Amino acid sequence: MQNYKQKVIETANYLKTRINSLPKIGLLTGTGLGESTESLKISDLFEYRDLPHFPISTVESHRGRLLVGEMMGKPIIALQGRFHLYEGYSPLEVTFPVRVMRELGIKILILSNAAGGLNPIFSAGDIMVIRDHINLTGANPLTGPNEDSWGIRFPDMSRAYDAHLAELAADAGKQAGIKPRTGVYVGLKGPCLETPAEIRFLRTIGADAVGFSTVQEVIAAAHSGINVLGLSIITNIHNPEDPSPSTVEEIIAVAQTAAPNLELIVRNVIAKINESQIS
Repeated sequence: MQNYKQKVIETANYLKTRINSLPKIGLLTGTGLGESTESLKISDLFEYRDLPHFPISTVESHRGRLLVGEMMGKPIIALQGRFHLYEGYSPLEVTFPVRVMRELGIKILILSNAAGGLNPIFSAGDIMVIRDHINLTGANPLTGPNEDSWGIRFPDMSRAYDAHLAELAADAGKQAGIKPRTGVYVGLKGPCLETPAEIRFLRTIGADAVGFSTVQEVIAAAHSGINVLGLSIITNIHNPEDPSPSTVEEIIAVAQTAAPNLELIVRNVIAKINESQIS
């Protein structure tokens, strides 16, 4: 853990010497959602491959860039692309960017992902505000020695997703005529998509959407005391009684089409975040 922590600190220090204004709000975008940061006024841009110790995203549509700039008058750090267990990365590697953001002083983290819809009332293109998650990846970034300076050994997860931020997102969507959904996200390891029997099971345990990311990062953020807003773009709807194959290309296309609505919600949430929440 000490070697891991040292790498995190070295990456954070590298960025600190190259960023004029350290941000308090972080964005982490998923499949097909790099466009959701288009309104960011970029002051600094870093390729993941140029950052010390940073993993490299291998997934199509994940650009692999770290952006620093301003959105709605607030300094922001935005990561275009994330890392997944199915790529072969460990939970510590998947959550490395979250730990770096914590060292930079991030107070609020807004995560987005592309997810399959399990709730039959959802439609492709819907945006779901995540109110809770179920971790079925079989992995946890807190396994092993605990870093006490980051968080306690047994962090509470009953409020992993900040209720106030979720309310801001829901209100922002309604005001823009988007009508966001709310629900429970279930995280699987992937990369294969779900069988009809698995879909029935996931519905039974209370999941509204399914994907291969997010839960590891949220656990690390909760451990670090970072407030989290999670947003899922529903890219396809699973019907176990009439299964229809989905392709990565189709999923990316839906995510990219819905990205402007996601950006609108994110932008409006950031505008309503007051200084007391990020000081």
